[in-house]
Amino acid sequence: MGDIGQFLPMILIFVVAYFFMIRPQMKRQKDEKKFAAELKRGDRVITKSGLHGKVVDLNDKDFSCILETMAGKLKFDRSAISMEMSKKLSAPEKK
Repeated sequence: MGDIGQFLPMILIFVVAYFFMIRPQMKRQKDEKKFAAELKRGDRVITKSGLHGKVVDLNDKDFSCILETMAGKLKFDRSAISMEMSKKLSAPEKK
């Protein structure tokens, strides 16, 4: 019983780290992957670098998309699109 008592704090630290750090990160990655897969033409999005645009075309071969901006059309990887900012952009305004 004494041997288990020595390892109990380490096991507890690992369990806390899993539930507060590792598990939420895995869930966030899964949600971002789902968001990128559900993109469609006409969606208004914001890239992680802050560029606003509208999805014009989606390419499944290299997992990229073409965004139409005020400066023209630009090709981006779908992983470069910010899920959080894009959802805020397309959310209905509160009155």
